[in-house]
Amino acid sequence: MNQYKLIAFDMDGTLLNSEKKISPETLASIHHAFAVGKEVVLSTGRCLPELQEYLSLIPELRYIVCTSGALVYDMKEKQAIYSNALAEETVKQIIEISQMEDVMLHFLTTESIVERDKVSHMQDYEMGIYQLMFQKTTRKVDDIAAYFLSHPSPIEKINIYHTDPEARSRTMNRLKKYPLELIFAESSSLECSSIGATKGNGLQKLCDHLHISMAEVIAVGDADNDLDVLGRAGPSI
Repeated sequence: MNQYKLIAFDMDGTLLNSEKKISPETLASIHHAFAVGKEVVLSTGRCLPELQEYLSLIPELRYIVCTSGALVYDMKEKQAIYSNALAEETVKQIIEISQMEDVMLHFLTTESIVERDKVSHMQDYEMGIYQLMFQKTTRKVDDIAAYFLSHPSPIEKINIYHTDPEARSRTMNRLKKYPLELIFAESSSLECSSIGATKGNGLQKLCDHLHISMAEVIAVGDADNDLDVLGRAGPSI
């Protein structure tokens, strides 16, 4: 295994167990990897505020490929290595189309932004398991569309949580004509990112920064938004 210099872990469904925790055995292995000079990286659809409880468990961790590859972040320097945010006009189009269904919108950037009244019934959007995390980590606004129009800023990713997979498919079809990366996640979530904002591209940007080839990377994941990185890395699990 000495030829591999970096391992990139997806979070939900992979590094985290069913209780959204990192097991003690996994944590010990991560610490050991750092101790022998390897780099361990989080490769996740989550944004930075949603990772804080895990970062405290892994103080050695420096690099994060987050928001499904739209942001690559250096925790030590507190700065982005790479960013690929959605255009402001594209965000407006996503908001308009999403309003054709009963959905919960989630903006992911350096903040995690949602509508206040949706958090109390996230189970209606098949996201109940994340309710406690959202209560702790999100900026809650009364009207997310109005908030964006009055506070335009770079948005790396928009998650659209639906009440059922059929509604998600309808939204997907309506958004296909726009220049977007559209990925199914969870049971009824649709992730919307800029073209090229994938975990594979994000990890490639990090490898370029570290002067590591993708052949020297192990990638681990479980969902559609992991397919790109799993196809590029050396061993893929």
